[in-house]
Amino acid sequence: MTETSPSESDFIKKLTAIVEENIANEQFGVSELADKMHMSRSNLLRKVKKETNLSVSQLISQVRLKLGMELLRAAKLNVSEVSHQVGFSSTSYFIKCFREYYGYPPGEVGKRDSNKQEPIPGNLPIAEKTNRKRSVMILGSASLIVALMAVLFFYKKLPTAQTRQVEKSIAVLPFKNDSNDSSNLYLINGLMESTLINLQQIKDLRVLSRTSTEKYRNATRSIPEMANELNVVYFIEGSGQKIGDQIVLNIQLIDGHNDNHLWAKQYRRETKDIFALQQEIAKDVAEEIQVIITPEEVERLEKIPTKNMEAYDYFLKGRQFLSYRNNLESAVEFFNKAIELDNKFAMAYADAAIAYYYIDIFKADKKYTSEIGDYSDKALLYDPKNAESLMAKAVYYMQRKEHELAIPYLERGLEYNPNSSEIIAVLADLYGGYVPNTSKHLEYALKGLRLNVGSTDSVTTSYTYLRLSNALAQSGFTDEALKYIDKSLAYNPDNPFSPHLRAFILYAKEGDLRHTRELLIKEFNKDSTRFDILQDIGKLSYYLGDYEGAYQYYEKFEAIRQHEKLDVYVHENLIIGDVFLKAGHKEKAEEFVESYKHYIDNEKSIYKSLGLASYYAYRHDTKKVVEYMKLAAKEENYMYWVVLFCDKDPQFESVTNIPEVKQALADLKKKFWDNHNKIKSTLEEKGLLIEK
Repeated sequence: MTETSPSESDFIKKLTAIVEENIANEQFGVSELADKMHMSRSNLLRKVKKETNLSVSQLISQVRLKLGMELLRAAKLNVSEVSHQVGFSSTSYFIKCFREYYGYPPGEVGKRDSNKQEPIPGNLPIAEKTNRKRSVMILGSASLIVALMAVLFFYKKLPTAQTRQVEKSIAVLPFKNDSNDSSNLYLINGLMESTLINLQQIKDLRVLSRTSTEKYRNATRSIPEMANELNVVYFIEGSGQKIGDQIVLNIQLIDGHNDNHLWAKQYRRETKDIFALQQEIAKDVAEEIQVIITPEEVERLEKIPTKNMEAYDYFLKGRQFLSYRNNLESAVEFFNKAIELDNKFAMAYADAAIAYYYIDIFKADKKYTSEIGDYSDKALLYDPKNAESLMAKAVYYMQRKEHELAIPYLERGLEYNPNSSEIIAVLADLYGGYVPNTSKHLEYALKGLRLNVGSTDSVTTSYTYLRLSNALAQSGFTDEALKYIDKSLAYNPDNPFSPHLRAFILYAKEGDLRHTRELLIKEFNKDSTRFDILQDIGKLSYYLGDYEGAYQYYEKFEAIRQHEKLDVYVHENLIIGDVFLKAGHKEKAEEFVESYKHYIDNEKSIYKSLGLASYYAYRHDTKKVVEYMKLAAKEENYMYWVVLFCDKDPQFESVTNIPEVKQALADLKKKFWDNHNKIKSTLEEKGLLIEK
């Protein structure tokens, strides 16, 4: 039995005794110890932390290592035999932990004066092990007084675990499939995804998105290199395989800055216990990095999505397709098979609804609105506190173009999953266009950057910077927007959308419409399928008074829109109609204009009054223009593009000199810049604006 310090409480002595009774059981961990002590995990953690400043798993590890030292001193067993006797299935990991704790490898125990090589009493936490090891080296090589001075100096210079404030951030690296059977890959990926989602639900932890780490699946970068690229403190590495009805999963927690393996555990579970396995991993990791898990989060973590393992197997196969937005029809097929086996499987309903939404997203004729509505309702019925269920209901309203109704569901979903990069991205896009709000647009774009940060070859990071650049530009931060769009292009020069946005940012700086049009024509010549660029070239030509050029571009644009049956840019139909009218196509022009009127009458955003003012300017109804411009001037949160172009429209030429219209435009611009200055002050206070 390992010796206990006289200063140790009866509580710690009892814990130590229980661990020793189960020392050879490598699966004996925090949950098992809590059960033996008849305590909850959280209460056990708090009490152990208070008495020893250790986590429970650190305490268990130390008991194992101390008994290992005693067995090695007895010189009856070799290192491999001792490691297994004290509950380490991996001899190499036992050697690593032993070296970190004692300052030398277990093979040298017989050569050392064991009484002088014991760790300093007080059970230093892992964060200080390197410091303690160096201190032992100093004590062994100099006089006592000099050594003590050196130790004191060392501990004053380096922060201790008690004083070091480290952001609790983590990245889950792609799990490796240890099986020769590649068909099990979806299962291992599913376990990785589930581990990620469970951790994402903990508000006290910043968890990077899957897309941020996917690039490292076959990469050769070191852990510190990845930590630097991702700006993250901890990493989880995992590997596993399915053996018959058993899942064997190896999980390691690593300090990203020094590649120090803080904790490792092998989980062996029956496939029927897969949910308990996922929950245990999240709790073990959270405990190791001392993250606070609220009772509400514990309740959500412990919720079992389905009791039917065959249904869950189909669900994982479907999610494999949905995660990569690949072959969504197959994803729906697997989700439906899961639902057939368990008609109360909320996550299967939710993900099926989301898959249907992405199948339909750009189509003018929406085929799956009914299915999205039915499936999202069932997802919420069976699990109303699941972020995926709330996301499903949100996309139903987005499918119906009732974007304002989607936002409460997304924001509530973010309460249940604070690290959901997908929900954050959707909110950023909604606030960036459909439900305009410059401050919230920028807020969510910045949050997305924190969760989706990537490395220098990351396509995902390029799009994250693109989204942030757009948010900054929409809020009037032109210089910052230009810097981030240049970062987007530096990360991925082939990003097709960044040059498009950059052209407009340059217009905001230079005010040169012709140069902007030249840049867009250059981009269109690279890819003649870009109907979005076609539309903008037509619009800029219209603003420049080049109606013939505008007609040529809009004619091509409309041909693509009709051929592909796309439900896009309906809000531009008034300008398109005016261009067709000037080209002599009166009947077709009227179709566009009436299509626009139908759209704007049903518009629910802040742009409705401004849009109606444009319509009545086209109809030469000055009284209505003044009426709606006054209403438009009362709205808040217009985007910068509106401010830049609101008086460039040729339709407005006949009304811009009307005093009431001129005043409304001035009020609109003043409100924008007042709001810009408020956002700027907030960002500067939080240190979120990049340096100039």
